[in-house]
Amino acid sequence: MSENNDTPLLLRAARGEIVERPPVWMMRQAGRYMKVYRELRDRYPGFRERSENPDLAIEISLQPWSAFAPDGVILFSDILTPLPGIGIPFDIIESKGPIIDPPIRTQEQIDKLHPLDPAKDFSFIQTILQTLRNEVGNRSTVLGFVGAPWTLAAYAIEGKSSKDYSQIKSMAFSRPEILHQLLAKIADAIAVYARYQIDCGAQVVQLFDSWAGQLSPQDYDTFALPYQQQVIKQVKQTHPDTPLILYISGSAGILERMGRSGVDIVSVDWTVDMADAKARLGQDCKVQGNLDPGVLFGSQSLIASRIHDTVHKAGNRGHILNLGHGVLVGTPEDNVRFFFETSKALSYPQ
Repeated sequence: MSENNDTPLLLRAARGEIVERPPVWMMRQAGRYMKVYRELRDRYPGFRERSENPDLAIEISLQPWSAFAPDGVILFSDILTPLPGIGIPFDIIESKGPIIDPPIRTQEQIDKLHPLDPAKDFSFIQTILQTLRNEVGNRSTVLGFVGAPWTLAAYAIEGKSSKDYSQIKSMAFSRPEILHQLLAKIADAIAVYARYQIDCGAQVVQLFDSWAGQLSPQDYDTFALPYQQQVIKQVKQTHPDTPLILYISGSAGILERMGRSGVDIVSVDWTVDMADAKARLGQDCKVQGNLDPGVLFGSQSLIASRIHDTVHKAGNRGHILNLGHGVLVGTPEDNVRFFFETSKALSYPQ
């Protein structure tokens, strides 16, 4: 068998190889838009139970695989999962989101944080990822994911989701030396966690710096980019051949800076035209994205038109087809199915 037949499509594309069509998966492809997920959630209402119980997390991770056969199957988890391992406990309350109480606001709290030992604290991750690899074989690529330092620090300092990020920005602009210490500790932990996911079976890892788009370019360069680079450098030292993806919501103003992070693939949200994104990042940069998730509420002809437009603009090498954000609650499952069927019927000119 050739290497191409042995290696899943998405992994080949992520490595920059010539492929026959763009691989496709969706952010948040396992979740509340799916009836089977809602039924399982009703039986197991605690999010952390669903994400940290291997049997449940495996079942949820595989729900989209069973329904749509995407080219990527992503670990069902949360970006906050590793925080208790360094001394920051959290809870996730349905309809309210994550709660960190008390939030991290003092030097004393930061001094008490300790290094991550994922094999001791997160053995369920190994069980989940190894099982996913066994289940999908070479028919799909298993993705892991981690939160990036700025976004994890924002959750830890705000204590919850935020609209204005006033607490972390206050610290950034009045006590930056404390924030830099926290970011550096989180970066070291996330590098360890990402390497652990790869060792457990993740073939590609996506970094979510979801809230870094709320920074000015100047502050992104100060508080987000260096710590993304710290994570990526450490991961690449031990796992140089594992492709890394960076996703930031609202990233139009910092797109070129994302390309300087050291990742292999930049995930583009829908506020940037894909042709413009390619021009700004350079033709050598691989990209992921970038349909507006709202398009999946439209007609199938509209969905098909937008898929073809994105694929045409991305070019025939180094593109992973995806949404520009997660699939929305209430999205018709038939439209998700149509999205995958249409995408997988594409072929690049040979």
